[in-house]
Amino acid sequence: MEKEFKLDERFSTAEDAIFDSFFLLLKEKDIDKITVADVVKKAGLVRSTFYNHYENIPDLVTAAEEKTIENIFRLMESFHPKDDKDICKSFFLAICNYTKENRFLATLLETTRSDAFFEKMLMMFDRYMRQVTDDESYHIRDKKSASYFIASGIGSTVGVLHKWSSSGFDASADEVADILAQVFITGILPGLSS
Repeated sequence: MEKEFKLDERFSTAEDAIFDSFFLLLKEKDIDKITVADVVKKAGLVRSTFYNHYENIPDLVTAAEEKTIENIFRLMESFHPKDDKDICKSFFLAICNYTKENRFLATLLETTRSDAFFEKMLMMFDRYMRQVTDDESYHIRDKKSASYFIASGIGSTVGVLHKWSSSGFDASADEVADILAQVFITGILPGLSS
């Protein structure tokens, strides 16, 4: 049993090293220029360790997308929409800070890869939407209508984050969070509540 735990721990540690090196390389190179050799050199691993985890760089990119989406989903799960602008702003500020600090996410928002990533985000938001509408503590007027309001919120949020990252983060995270909170409170939240 202990031997199995050590193997799992080494596997997890190697995977973390691969992700960390990949994210560091994104600060130095375009995503399309990163190679397996770059990743293993930066991670201090041998090539076979990389291939124990991923088939190639596109496979690593897919895993990084999924990890990024799960991180955003965890942020969203901690958020409980209310009329309180401070709560909404703190949520959107967390999303903005995550976007600015996560070079991978910013890269996805800036490039043509954003279309595929956007589809994955929609699926994640749909999962979140089902959780919210199934929660009895929210007074959702109409689940079908609510799903459209949420889709609108997703589109506007991703659009704003895309514009912000494409402009080189020319506004502060606080300013962008304030805009997103205002859009949510005045445009999305009224459509969700009864």
